[in-house]
Amino acid sequence: MRIRRIFVLFSLIFCTFLCLNPSFQQLMEFPEQNLVLVNQTEPQLSGFWSKIVKEEKISDPTISVSSGLNSSIAEKLDVVYKLFGIFPIKSGEIEVMSPMKLIPGGQSIGVSLQTKGVLVVGQAPIIDQNGRKVYPAKEAGIEVGDILLKINNQEVRTDQDVSNSIHLAGEQKGQADVLFKHQDQILEKVIKPVFCSETGRYRVGLFVRDEAAGVGTLSFIDPETKQYGALGHVITDADTNQKIEVSNGKIMASTIYAIEKGKRGHPGEKIGSFVSNSPFSGTIEKNTMTGIFGRINGQVDNPFYKEPIPVGWESEVKTGPAKIYTVIQGEKIEEFDVNIDRVMHNRTDSKNMIVRVTDPRLLQATGGIIQGMSGSPIIQNGKIIGAITHVFVNDSQRGYGVFIQNMINEGIDKKQAA
Repeated sequence: MRIRRIFVLFSLIFCTFLCLNPSFQQLMEFPEQNLVLVNQTEPQLSGFWSKIVKEEKISDPTISVSSGLNSSIAEKLDVVYKLFGIFPIKSGEIEVMSPMKLIPGGQSIGVSLQTKGVLVVGQAPIIDQNGRKVYPAKEAGIEVGDILLKINNQEVRTDQDVSNSIHLAGEQKGQADVLFKHQDQILEKVIKPVFCSETGRYRVGLFVRDEAAGVGTLSFIDPETKQYGALGHVITDADTNQKIEVSNGKIMASTIYAIEKGKRGHPGEKIGSFVSNSPFSGTIEKNTMTGIFGRINGQVDNPFYKEPIPVGWESEVKTGPAKIYTVIQGEKIEEFDVNIDRVMHNRTDSKNMIVRVTDPRLLQATGGIIQGMSGSPIIQNGKIIGAITHVFVNDSQRGYGVFIQNMINEGIDKKQAA
């Protein structure tokens, strides 16, 4: 009995010691999925802990995936950490990445895209024959942020398509069958258009938009496939803040002719225009949480990087000095100093790093991070680790950056390896 008590007491003391040990705590904090290692499979613990906590990896070739970039392969492994090689204490999944190289961007780009369907951005009253304000579409259940897809079984792609279809339906049938997307649901409603004496047309009381345009920054290009990533964040509609579903779109060179300097409570902005004889152009195939993606053609030069440089995966990103590349005048890419103040490993969105501008020249010119700088590549220790995404509204010297790894994972099609 005494021996048993001693054993129990020893076990309690040992477990308490384990829980308080920083290295062991680090093991317990490992995410259950998507822990990314860089072309290596060494144990995560060293020294004494590597002797009592054993790491057991199970490789399954059926879950290896190809990222498409540089034809590199990411192998997924199931991992179990066992105390004394017997008692499981933690399990998860790691992804062993092969080396990859990309050409950093930094070019100012003009972005133009057309939505899938037509986006509802507002409600507009119609004065009927009795002088009353009516909202036919709103009363039928159509809301701001919905996407109009078909009217009377005919696809609508532009605001003019919507206007013409509604007027024709009002003249011929007195009602319109509208197919639309509400959040993630496809719905159909019957709306009765009202004749508007002011415009001489039948209307349903909606403001709609079919396209968006703006200025941003190119993040990277894959030299082999000519795939690119840009912006580092999703494009949303200015009025609804909803993600824009892309039907088609393009990017081209843009020139910056003025800077609105950022200040507390008011983010600054690059003011630019599209270059008519752009040396490059690209498609927009995806609009995701971590940026826009597609393929690019033409001459795209970065004077600082004539050759591709290695990708720095999430596990390689550290707090400390780094560089960003962006345009603040004309089309010239410039290099500026920043500091990675914080790295947030558990976030899967476009806010993975807190980046602070330290370059006196950039602070003087822009006040820090400004709109239009989104997508500017971040280089640390000779590797591309991410891109600028957002500015802090109350502190323009600081903003967020996205891991380049998250851009690759979300923007590039992954195919099952044979």
